[in-house]
Amino acid sequence: MINKEKELIAQVDLKRMPRHIGIIMDGNGRWASKRLRPRLFGHQEGAKAIRRVVEICVELKLDYLTFYAFSTENWNRPEDEVKGLLKLLKERLIKEIPELNKQNIYVQFIGTKAGLEPGYLADIQKMAEMTHTNTGMTVNIAFNYGGRQEVIEAIKSLSAEEISALTPENMNQYLWTKGQPDPDLIIRTSGEHRLSNFLLWQSAYSEIYITDVLWPDFGKIDMLLAILDYQKRIRRFGGL
Repeated sequence: MINKEKELIAQVDLKRMPRHIGIIMDGNGRWASKRLRPRLFGHQEGAKAIRRVVEICVELKLDYLTFYAFSTENWNRPEDEVKGLLKLLKERLIKEIPELNKQNIYVQFIGTKAGLEPGYLADIQKMAEMTHTNTGMTVNIAFNYGGRQEVIEAIKSLSAEEISALTPENMNQYLWTKGQPDPDLIIRTSGEHRLSNFLLWQSAYSEIYITDVLWPDFGKIDMLLAILDYQKRIRRFGGL
């Protein structure tokens, strides 16, 4: 496995790396069900996949990485699963902050505050802010995130003058990903072929990579295969 990883790394063209990769982490529940375990067990194992992906992206010097951790639609899941997901996110963040700081990684949450308990929100934001002097890769955690909600909140925040001056080119500065390049590549695990309200504005010309691998099984080799597939594509952005 290590030899395979090294072989694939050697094939990556570091001059043609995507600047920003978004990941829809799907399949945690199915992974757990196949093992006759509770769905939350799948989410716990999925957290380990996040660490593997961060490690390989640091090695490849990726600039931006966005994980779709919790959507605005996920509130419709069973209450015990939602509570477990919120607890897991906080616990993993506490555990990972020292290593993230060691790797010079900047972490931020993108999403709406609506529906979140203020104390919980303050706690996770405070933990993320511990990385905000770091200058390396930016990791966005799309939490309580919805692409449509992002656009609506952006528009609501604008003055009449700003709305009149709004263009596709300057819309970025009003989004939760302000100042970041649009994702060059979006990866979705578990074989589903949809964006599920993820980075809808930003993904207008993203390359999309679908894999049948369930998220808890997704590893460095899978990430490398996705990047190599991206590097084979010709991006025309609507031109010839």
